Amino acid sequence: MSARPPRILAIAGSDSSGGAGIQADIKTITMLGGYAMTAITAVTAQNTRGVSAVEPLSPDMVAAQIDACMEDIGVEAVKIGMLGSADIAEVVADRLEDLGRPIVFDPVMVATSGAALADEATIHVFEWLMEIATLTTPNVPEFQALGGADAMAKRGVAYLAKGGDSDGPMVEDRLVRPSTDDVVWSDARIVTRHTHGTGCTLSSAIATLLASGLPLHDAITKARRFVRDALKAAPGYGGGNGPLGHHAVRGD
Repeated sequence: MSARPPRILAIAGSDSSGGAGIQADIKTITMLGGYAMTAITAVTAQNTRGVSAVEPLSPDMVAAQIDACMEDIGVEAVKIGMLGSADIAEVVADRLEDLGRPIVFDPVMVATSGAALADEATIHVFEWLMEIATLTTPNVPEFQALGGADAMAKRGVAYLAKGGDSDGPMVEDRLVRPSTDDVVWSDARIVTRHTHGTGCTLSSAIATLLASGLPLHDAITKARRFVRDALKAAPGYGGGNGPLGHHAVRGD
């Protein structure tokens, strides 16, 4: 009898075009050998060109989804993405505060297309979520919105500063943890417009690999490789920032 897959709960918004959000999470978790569960925070109408509508669910409904999964199936790790409102963010933080399992928080504020996905009140609750997360994974604009290196150091949280939005031929990601030397990954940039869902994919991959028993450094290394392979395998759909090729990457 084969070992049961690790149970991963993805808490995020739904992307109607399938490239990011809950849809990217499910694909990533599945391809990396996990069992994906979801708590949907918002429904979006979007495609590779942008977000045309966002409708958050009620905080009670988000909480009910989390409770339903945890009370019956159980969970080895959680990935948090788009939250939709401050009230939802507070409910999520409250439910997860004493979980005692790996939590990867992707502080989604702006979609790849440039659409705002978090207001100031929601970002304020991010403080609580960063405190309880095993790892926070901001991209360049999100890192700046969170106050940069000095503000993150004062919080004393572990984070992966992603460099994909920076300029230049190389992409550098930096893992920063309190009282530990930084770890830097650097790779040649994959030049493509098909980058929709890279942040969602990376964070859900890290969560799945942590749940599988890998230490944080190894989980990030393997998750980055998964994202890079998915970028190379992008099917080329859409006229804007197209989706990754999750289907073509096994993550071995």
